[in-house]
Amino acid sequence: MTNRSQTARNINKPSHTLGVLIICIYVCFIGLPLLALIIKAASSASVLTVILSPITIQAIKLSIITSVISVIVIVVVGTPVAYMISRSDSKILKILDVFIELPIILPPVVAGVAMLMAFGRQGIIGAPLEQLGITIPFTTTAVIFAQIFVAAPFYIRSARISFGAIDNDLEDLSRTLGKSPWYTFWRITIPLTWTGLTTGLALTWARSLSEFGATLMFAGNMIGKTQTMPLGILTAMETDLNAALSLSLILLIVSVCILLGIHLLSSKLSKYRS
Repeated sequence: MTNRSQTARNINKPSHTLGVLIICIYVCFIGLPLLALIIKAASSASVLTVILSPITIQAIKLSIITSVISVIVIVVVGTPVAYMISRSDSKILKILDVFIELPIILPPVVAGVAMLMAFGRQGIIGAPLEQLGITIPFTTTAVIFAQIFVAAPFYIRSARISFGAIDNDLEDLSRTLGKSPWYTFWRITIPLTWTGLTTGLALTWARSLSEFGATLMFAGNMIGKTQTMPLGILTAMETDLNAALSLSLILLIVSVCILLGIHLLSSKLSKYRS
């Protein structure tokens, strides 16, 4: 018996070592560029100057405000959509599910061109809106549109998977006890899917905050109006590498703070609901 256990440990040891080696390589591959960015940006003498500049402050405010609005819209619209898809066997909704996930693999530049063809001044919807005095392209609204277009699938996909993992009998039992569908959704369904929903929320917010290609094509790169942090980094790279490093460091810190905040909120709410 002892020989068999020792043999099993000897067999598993190489695979365990290989697994640890692969993890180390991956961590180094991801961590080294981030560490290099932090070191290079921190060693720059112009960090505080760039951070406190009016252009940087405007870009940060615009990125945060537009991403928050985008996430709110995505959650309000995407949650019922994800729930309906997860609970329905309709072929139409299944096709819709595939269509919703298309922006995940669609190049952002193509998404921006497509939005111009739809909402631009000569677009299918943009032309009638232009006659009514409503202009969407190259405005702050266009930034929000671009963020919603590319980020919504991340939340809807995560929410759909979470809703689909729930046993329908739990919801049916709640209804047989006389609880309304609304009560069942908020007190049974949401607590059981909270982890998946917050994960999708974090991915969506991070994607909105880092959106670049569709925003550049559809909203442009105008300081104080459509220039978000990623676009500010692009502009800085053309003239001042130190400024680009500083802006990149700021965006990295903001992204990490958002992710940590969402995870902490998720943990606290999970404990509260339990």
